[in-house]
Amino acid sequence: MAGREAYNGSRRKLAIAFDLGTTFSGISYSVLDPGNIPEIKGVTRFPSQEHVGSDAKIPTIIYYDQEGKVRAAGAEALKQNIIEQAEDEGWVKYLGFKLHLRPKQHYAPHISSNLPPLPPNKTLIQIFSDFYAYLFQCAKSFILETHQSALVFWNSVEDHIEFILSHPNGWQGAQQSKMRQAIVDAGLVPDNEEGHARVQFVTEGEASLHFCIHHGLSSYLKDDEAVVIIDAGGGTVDISSYTTTPSSTPDVKSFQEVAAPQCHFTGSLFVTQRAKAFIEDKLKGSRFAEEVGNIAECFDKTTKLRFRNAEEPAYVKFGSMKDKDLTLDIRSGQLKLAGTEVASFFEPSVKAIIDVVHDQRFVSAKTVSTIFLVGGFAASDYVFLKLQEYLTPLGIAFSRPDSHVNKAVADGAMSFYLDRAVTSRVSKFDYGVEISRVFVPGDPEYEKRKDKAYIIASGAFVVGDQFSIVIPKNTHVYDDTEFRQVYNKSNEHLSKLSTISTDILYYRGSKENPCWMDNEPNLYPVLCRVTADTREAAKGLKLQRRPDGKGFFRLDYDVILLFGKTELKAQISWKEDGVEKRGPARVVYDRDL
Repeated sequence: MAGREAYNGSRRKLAIAFDLGTTFSGISYSVLDPGNIPEIKGVTRFPSQEHVGSDAKIPTIIYYDQEGKVRAAGAEALKQNIIEQAEDEGWVKYLGFKLHLRPKQHYAPHISSNLPPLPPNKTLIQIFSDFYAYLFQCAKSFILETHQSALVFWNSVEDHIEFILSHPNGWQGAQQSKMRQAIVDAGLVPDNEEGHARVQFVTEGEASLHFCIHHGLSSYLKDDEAVVIIDAGGGTVDISSYTTTPSSTPDVKSFQEVAAPQCHFTGSLFVTQRAKAFIEDKLKGSRFAEEVGNIAECFDKTTKLRFRNAEEPAYVKFGSMKDKDLTLDIRSGQLKLAGTEVASFFEPSVKAIIDVVHDQRFVSAKTVSTIFLVGGFAASDYVFLKLQEYLTPLGIAFSRPDSHVNKAVADGAMSFYLDRAVTSRVSKFDYGVEISRVFVPGDPEYEKRKDKAYIIASGAFVVGDQFSIVIPKNTHVYDDTEFRQVYNKSNEHLSKLSTISTDILYYRGSKENPCWMDNEPNLYPVLCRVTADTREAAKGLKLQRRPDGKGFFRLDYDVILLFGKTELKAQISWKEDGVEKRGPARVVYDRDL
């Protein structure tokens, strides 16, 4: 990348980016040598892979035997002898497991019904861990085969490899926490602070932006205009909007988000699922009913990608010349589908993309002049042409990189690690904490909740169920910018103030400046819990008196949130003898996803 600076570290380092996708996965890496400009390289050979090349990827498939051991993964899982052995020995095949990690608000029936259940006796973290371990072995083998003095090199870096994990725009801290735990369980980093710091995260939208920067984005985009990146993958479609911002490095553009990124579960997997449901209904009761799975798989591999025009029929080649039933539109082993029928499989996905692009244009403070389409689903000519049909009359430059769109996220994640082209992001929600406020006589909102008011240790008459915002929605968040709010806790017993613990919430509703949580009790999910040991601060608290003479202690503290580098950090701070103290703070994510 033009403008990328030489690595100024003191020792050689290896960084590996894993794009664990819903349907396919990829790996990119970079060797960082002191004084040299790092380059991004892709893993282009995998075990049992038929097609080897610069856009190499492997299917996200894993087989377990009856004892729960991994028996095959990736391209190996597609080999005929593996398929036969799996049937003979009762192995469990699993694919599409990534979407089981989605946040709770995406537990919609149309998503859940299209996902196979998790294998018996396997947790989601274990499956992620096993597949990360497999990807790591693929990366290690490739590097050892392609680099000079490979063994010496590997021995010099293996204990401090850094990992960059990409994930959909809609995932947050709870999902990142599980992904990091999977890396730990795979034995790739130790389970301590140093090991955890070697795992970084990037959204698929931001990774795709970095990929597009390498493929001519800057030549399309003018100052004070915005670009929308559509990463259309197997499971999700991630849409992000950016504009350029002044950079301290000549000839290098920096970017900042201009709208909160969005994530929709309308990827290519759901096109295939809709096709399968249609074919199943069409062939019900016929001798071809048992072929539905095979036909859907053939549709997924060929017809889906080739389809271009709703006015022309499409064909799914699945059998031999002897397979024929004209009443079912089957001739010579091919199922004929009307173009309008196939178009209907795509329509929900295309409509969802157009709707989100429309939303991003309206909320962006900059004029959207350019849109890039990347990801595996971008290979669909029909999707590209339908979007082009919508965008061209609007005067928007619309394009997709001419090659290697399947490795956009892996390469882009590596570029994110090296280049950090995005300097600020937009908060997707209102983030804050639940608090109580002093009762306000005459205020209608307080008066109608008077029966819920109570007296706290300080003697104040308060009403709870109120949301205090720390980071407002649609706020520009720069790297390492802190957002904080002051709170306090009172108690008659000093020991009760030796620990501060609070839940960080986020508001998923549409109201501006939300306050009363009981109006929409289901729209304030817990993002995480942050705790801090305040024993030393409590020791210095002075006894205070209420008007009625009862004693109490009060501890003032700040809740601090940092969202700059794609991963939430939360802290609690307080003062001891006028000096600010922090932590050690712990962030505990909800385990029940």
